[in-house]
Formats: sequence, C-alpha cells, structure tokens
Amino acid sequence: MEVFLIRALQLILCFSILILLHEGGHFFFAKLFKVRVEKFCLFFDPWKTLLRFRPKKSETEYCLGWLPLGGYVKISGMIDESMDLEQMKQPAQPWEFRSHPAWQRLLIMIGGVLVNFLLALFIYSMILFCWGEKYVPLDQMSKGMQFSTEAKALGFQDGDILLRTDKGAFKRFDSGESVSAVYRSLSSAEVVTVLRQGKEVDIKMPAEGLNMINMFRSVPPFVSVWLPARIVDVLPDSPASQAGIRKDDRIVGFNGVPVETWTDYHVQLQKLSDSLVDAPTDDSLAARHVTVMVSKAGASRVDTLQMMLTPQLKMGVAEASVYTMYQPVTVNYGFFESFPAGVRHGVEVLKGYVNDLKYLFTKEGARSVGSFGAIGSMFPSVWDWQRFWEMTAFISIILAFMNILPIPALDGGHVLFLLCEIVTRKKPSEKFLERAQTIGMLLLFALMIYAVGNDILRFIFHI
Repeated sequence: MEVFLIRALQLILCFSILILLHEGGHFFFAKLFKVRVEKFCLFFDPWKTLLRFRPKKSETEYCLGWLPLGGYVKISGMIDESMDLEQMKQPAQPWEFRSHPAWQRLLIMIGGVLVNFLLALFIYSMILFCWGEKYVPLDQMSKGMQFSTEAKALGFQDGDILLRTDKGAFKRFDSGESVSAVYRSLSSAEVVTVLRQGKEVDIKMPAEGLNMINMFRSVPPFVSVWLPARIVDVLPDSPASQAGIRKDDRIVGFNGVPVETWTDYHVQLQKLSDSLVDAPTDDSLAARHVTVMVSKAGASRVDTLQMMLTPQLKMGVAEASVYTMYQPVTVNYGFFESFPAGVRHGVEVLKGYVNDLKYLFTKEGARSVGSFGAIGSMFPSVWDWQRFWEMTAFISIILAFMNILPIPALDGGHVLFLLCEIVTRKKPSEKFLERAQTIGMLLLFALMIYAVGNDILRFIFHI
C-alpha cells in the first residue's frame, strides 16, 4: 500500500504541474489577444466541482475538478470539449475566440503544446545543472551483458560488451531512457560490434530488423547487464529477513534451478507468476512457498532456505545495480552549459519516442498501451526527486507530441483546421467543427477505455 501511495502522489503531482502549465499556455495567449476565458479548471469536473472561486473584477472562474484525467480552459466563442452550442448560436462578440484573426487563434491553440515542450527542455536542463549526468560508460562494464536465447542465435554471447552499431557508438545502458536507446539501435542495426575476450567481433543482424517491443518483453530480455544475484539490502520483517537472508548474501538457486544473476532470478519468478494465473487459491499459496539457495557472505557455505513470498512475489530485498557494481562517471554542468545539453537530450528523447510510435500499430504495441496504471508504475517506489523530474519531463514531451497530432478534439485538430483556414482563406462551418469535435471525443474516450482495460488486465494477470 505504501508503494502504491508514493507512486500515486508522484503521478498526481506530475499531472497537476503539467495540466496547469499546459492550460496556462492557452490562457496566456487568450489573455494576450483579449479573448475571454470563462473557466480555468484543473482536472475535469463532470456533475461536481470540488472547489471554485472567481477573483474580484475577473471574468474567469478558477475550479478544481474531481476527475484527474486532464483539465481545460473554457474560451468564449469556441467549439471545444464543453460543447456549449447555445453560445455558438448567439451573434459573435468582439471578445470571443471566433471573432479574432486565424493567426491569433492558432497561437492560442498551440500555446499548451508549446509550454509542455519548453517545460520538458527546461526540466532536463535543470536536472543536468542540479545533479549532473551520472552514468556508467557501457564499455567499462567489464562483466559484459547477458543475452536471451534469441540474441544468442544471432551470434551474441554472455559476457559480450556492446560497443556500437553501424549507426553509432553506445554510451550507456543504466537507466530507462538509455536502455531504450540501446534497444532502439539494436532493433534497426545491420551490424553490431561487441568486445569479446579483448577482441572486437562484428555480428550481422537480420535484414528486416527486430521488433523492439518483443525484445523488451521477452523473458529473459534480449540483453541485460550481467549483475550477480547479490543482495544489497534486506527490508525489515520481510520474507527474506525472516528466512535469515542478510546483506551481501548471494542467491545461487531458486526452487532447485541454479541462479547466477538477477536476470536468472527474474526468469524463475516470471515462470512462477505464469503458473499462478489460473491457479486456485490453495495452489497459489503453495506455489508462493519457495526454496531459495543462498551463498552466505563471509562464509564458505550455501544455505537452503524456505520462505513464503508476498502476493506480489516479492521477498523484500534490494538488488545489486549497475551503480553498486561499477564506479559511475559524473559530468557536471554549469548553469548556462546545462541549457544546450538539456535541449539536446530533450530532442533525442522526442526523436526516440516518435520513432517508437510505429510499434503502436502492431499487436504487441497495442497490448502495451496503458493509462494511469501504466504511467504510475514508471515512477519509483520511493520518493526520488531526480527521477520524479525526469519522468515529469518525459511525460511533458509525450503530452506535447500527442496533443499536436491532427486529431479532432485535440489541440492538433484545431491547429489543422486553422492552418487550412489560413491557406484557403475560408473558415470551416461551425456545424463541421461541431461534428469533428464530437467524433474526436468519441475516439479519445474509446482509446481511454481500451487503455484502462489493458491496465486492469495487467493488474489481474500480470501480463
């Protein structure tokens, strides 16, 4: 429950910041061009508003909704998610959106996306300024990588150190974005160069490339850092603590299967999880009672321990990581140096995200679509400000890109119609805009229902 609350609070804080600033972008340009904003709402408020107030001499009401799926500004004289059609039947007023030139309306509509994108670049810059860039150079991971059966069939071997592809050199493989970048490069590479026992070896990749989602989802994954199954810490009162496991012990077996690395251990956990999907309650309880073989720290013995894993199949230990095994490098940035570096990083993140969208139209990609459950799970289980701001910047970039897509009901849909108006000098009819808004909203609701359904399935069946 504690982990859930920490992730939920991070998600709500992240969304609150991004929604306020996104809607603030629309609000800023509307006010700049003297367009009336009737309502500024954080979160949606169907049927009930939690909090509302209107400052003296203000034409805008500020509200707090109860449904944290987004937010909105209600702009006078505009067909939007409020679907206030009665207002549109009245004669146009000078302060209304529809009465202003197309270029002003265009800036009002791109204001939110612009703020989200600039915010992401600013956050990335400030992360580099405050914490620097900490990473383990991939070519210094002396123990190398661990590969799946599919990877080994292509010519990779456990212990290989990834150096480069025909498209460029690898730099790091120690965080979410850097891991995605490595997988992205591998999936489209023609040749991959690895360091094997001190010699460079070229591995030819399939001409048709590899499916990156399948590479990620395979158990074990296509490639992972070779990390011994050494225990960094043990949580108090956890199954591991009660069984007698201590810090620096090493897991060498799980239910009779030899284990050398944390990847080996997670493969066995996944097999156990798969076996529990349709198992009756009594069988599930029995399956959670596992046998773990542990090499004791500072002693030349192996203990065979019995323990009952938690319902989430956890034993309550902190695993060895890249940073506990290797000495990281830290690159510090001055205040002014951080901005070009942050911009470069943000642009690379956006390019990677756009590149990966092609998988959305595959069966595997459709299954990976998620909503708040999937996004919330990306936040750390303990409060980490650096990771929080990294996730906030990443989600801000996603929101910027998704909102600018030319889909009715999104900012990009309005932008598309405004660009057509500027080019043709002919304004679409309000009836057309009304129908487009309705269709767009139905599509978005359908996508949301599908994404929430995927979250529920993942929670129930651990898929």
